[in-house]
Amino acid sequence: MQKIILSTNNRKKLAEIKMLLSDLPIQTIAQSDLNIGEAEEPYGTFLENALNKARFASKATNLPAIADDSGLCVDVLNGMPGVLSARFSGKEANDKKNNDKLLSLLKNEENRRAHYYCSIVFIKTYDDPQPLILEGIWHGEILFSPRGDNGFGYDPIFLDFKTDLSAAELSAELKNKISHRGQALQKLKHKLKILYDK
Repeated sequence: MQKIILSTNNRKKLAEIKMLLSDLPIQTIAQSDLNIGEAEEPYGTFLENALNKARFASKATNLPAIADDSGLCVDVLNGMPGVLSARFSGKEANDKKNNDKLLSLLKNEENRRAHYYCSIVFIKTYDDPQPLILEGIWHGEILFSPRGDNGFGYDPIFLDFKTDLSAAELSAELKNKISHRGQALQKLKHKLKILYDK
C-alpha cells in the first residue's frame, strides 16, 4: 500500500483529509507523526505555498506528499485575509482573535460577500515536474456574529448560501461535500484512484 505524507500539523485539517481519502488504497501519514516541522509559507499565492509545503514534506521523507493552502477571501477587503488567514491577527493569532479582527473590520460594511479558497497539490517526488494541482471555491458571506460549534478557523462566521447555515453549524459529512477543501479533495481523490487503485 502506497504511503503518502500529509503536509500539515493542523489536527482538524488532517482529520478532514484522512476522512475524505480513507477508502483509497493508500496509507496517509501526518508529517507531525514523523516529527517533521512546519514548512514556511512565504508566498503571496495559495498555490505557491501549497507546492512549498508538499516539497518540504516529500524531501524530508522521500514519500509522495499532499499539501493544501487555503483561506478566506473577503470581497470588500480585496481578498484579505487570503494567504494570511491563519495569521491574520498577528504572531499570537488564534481562531477567536482572527474572527474578532475580521468582524471588527466589517462592522460598518453592507457587502459581506466572501469565499473560502483551497489549492491542493500532490507530488510523487520532491522534484516532480508534473504536480497535480486542484482547487475548490466555496461562496458565502460573513455573518455579524458567530454561530455554531463545529469546524475551525472562520467557520462560525462564514454563512453558506445554499444551506443558510454557518460552516460551524454543518455536520462534518455535509461540510466535506460542499466546502472548498472538500471540493478539491474530491478532485484529488479521482486522480489518486487512477494512480493507485490498480
